[in-house]
Amino acid sequence: MNSRHYSPIDKLIQQFDAGLRTVAGNPPVTERSNPAAAIQETELNQADKELAGRLMRINHAGEVSAQGLYQGQALTARLPEVRDKMERAALEENDHLAWCERRCKELGTHTSLLSPFWYMGSLTIGAIAGIAGDKWSLGFVAETEHQVVRHLDSHMTQINPNDKKSHAILEQMKEDEAHHATVALHAGGAELPRPVKTLMGLTSKVMTRTAFWL
Repeated sequence: MNSRHYSPIDKLIQQFDAGLRTVAGNPPVTERSNPAAAIQETELNQADKELAGRLMRINHAGEVSAQGLYQGQALTARLPEVRDKMERAALEENDHLAWCERRCKELGTHTSLLSPFWYMGSLTIGAIAGIAGDKWSLGFVAETEHQVVRHLDSHMTQINPNDKKSHAILEQMKEDEAHHATVALHAGGAELPRPVKTLMGLTSKVMTRTAFWL
């Protein structure tokens, strides 16, 4: 079967649709169920509930950014197999997006008000990484996922251990992110220079500290 070739206008429309679904909700997801769906809600005090809500908002903002990153890289990746890996990873990240959004609502809080900014900024960064070359694009994915895993570890130490629903979501997210990093490296991702890693870390701190409040 011949694969369909999309024009630049088609791709632009696809990107707009993906961005709108990411920011406004209802993104396409995989067949996987929410890991917290079968877990009974635990009564939390207001402080624990508020902290968990803010941290899940950060994670949701991170998934919005991940969507922008993967979509930007898939748009500019040169090899078809690299584009396929980007698109599959983006679909799995949509699961995280949906799970975090639902958990935010359950905890009585909102997702980040700056979601459009997170998406567009990451889309631009992802496209630039893709233009730099597939090995750097994949290396960027791997480093991003490694940093996300560290954030998730930190959040799991802060959220009340009795909040089983939030912990179940974060555990599955951590497993997925580590897998995405491994896939990117095995596909030929190059290790990024230390100054680039440092800049990525600083950018991440700006996003997480802002999303904590907004």
